[in-house]
Order: sequence, then C-alpha cells, then structure tokens
Amino acid sequence: NWLHLPVGYHGRASSVVVSGQDIYRPKGQTRDDATKPPMFGECRRLDFELEAAFFVGPGNKMGHPISIDEAHDQIFGIVLMNDWSARDIQKWEYVPLGPFLAKNFATTISPWIVTMDALEPFRMASEKQDPSPKPYLQDKKLSAYDVQLQVSIQGKEAKEPTIVSSSNMKYLYWTFTQQLTHHSVTGCNMRPGDLLGSGTISGPKKEEYGSMLELSWSGKTPIKLNDGSERAFLHDGDTVVITGHAQGKGYRIGFGEARGTVLPSHK
Repeated sequence: NWLHLPVGYHGRASSVVVSGQDIYRPKGQTRDDATKPPMFGECRRLDFELEAAFFVGPGNKMGHPISIDEAHDQIFGIVLMNDWSARDIQKWEYVPLGPFLAKNFATTISPWIVTMDALEPFRMASEKQDPSPKPYLQDKKLSAYDVQLQVSIQGKEAKEPTIVSSSNMKYLYWTFTQQLTHHSVTGCNMRPGDLLGSGTISGPKKEEYGSMLELSWSGKTPIKLNDGSERAFLHDGDTVVITGHAQGKGYRIGFGEARGTVLPSHK
C-alpha cells in the first residue's frame, strides 16, 4: 500500500537524542524458527536507517487538516535522522500492527535545524509517482530537495570509517509536504516542534541503499569494511555517522552529523 499512501507509525519523543549519544543494543522477543516458541534476548540484527526529519512550525487545530497547498508553510526545517531499528524484533512483532519495540529505543538526530528558507535554492521536482496519488496528496509545487547524504561505519578497532551508503534526499518517494498532509488528514492536530521522520532514503543503486537490511540483502550478502571485516548488521562498538549537505555555487549548507556508537545490552 506504500504506493498509495505514506506509510508511517508513531514513535516516542522521549528516546530522540542528539548526535553523540551512545546507543545500547536493545533486547526483546524474536522468533527465527516458526516451528518453535519466540525467544527473549539481545537483538542480533541491529540496523541504522538513513532518514531526514522535519519540525512542524505553526501547526493546526484539531479537526482542521493541513492541505497540500498549506503544508510547505507548516514546515520549519530539517535535520538528519538515524532511526535505529531492531530488525529481528521488528519481524516478530510487526504483524499485524506494525513496529513497536523495534523502533522505540533510540532515534538520533543532527544537532541543528536547517530551515526551509535556507534550502529554497535546492528545491526540485520530485520523481513521478505511479499510480497518481489521491487528489489530497497531489502536490504541484517543487517539493523534493537536492541534499547529498552519506553513512559511514567504523568498528571499535578500525582506524578509519567506511562509507557504506551515498544517497540523496531527492530519492524520497513521498515528499515532506505529502507526509505532513497525510498525517493530518484525519484532523490530527500538529503542534509546533513536532518531529516527523521521512522513512528510509534509498536510491536506485546498491551503494545508495539506506539501511543494512537493504545493503546486505537481509544479511545474505554482508558488506566489507576498510579493515577487512564484514557486516550483515551492526556490531557492538560500531560507530554510525550520517552526514549531509546541499552544494551551491561557491557555498555549501551543512547539516552537521547524526552520530551514535552501539554499546552492549544492559545485563
């Protein structure tokens, strides 16, 4: 159904952290073998998700949806986001109601907000959507942004990071304005400072994929790091850094970084 609507879920503001805070490996229920009962223990398929996120500006009253024509003026600015994900926990819990514990333990954002005014020179047409969205989601304005994105992983013993993904914000299938419009279409009231994540930003090429789930094809084809080690998913001690910038003529608008290091689970 994601070709018809911007699929999403509600997360927790309490576990949104600024770049630099370490992330404990979560625990939860998993079920690798459908013939056996679920198990409780450490997440073994910990992942990053390359995302952007936007902060709501004025907001709307309950019962008064934000139209697609109003949505751009309702967005204050954008940050980078790592929506840390426990894939094995998610696989067991997400049917039929979607992610819960797999997404609630940590979300890292970059330290400052880049305003929409600053990004105005980098607005561009989004890629054609097929099938055509419902009328309330049809955006005739330029609503995509040319912002280069990069993800690196550095193991605990590694001397340098390895770039594992180079993507671009323009690859978002659903634009920020469409996401905000859809979220409020029921009359849900958005408040100043509400944070909405974009979803994984993946390009068409493998090196542009925005998560280990995609890069390693769900663990089937691990990726090699510069130190010779391999990763299907994240190891304890791994530091993940997301960076991004918009490149203008003779100037650059940076987003800082969204950095986090994986710590072992609490015993």
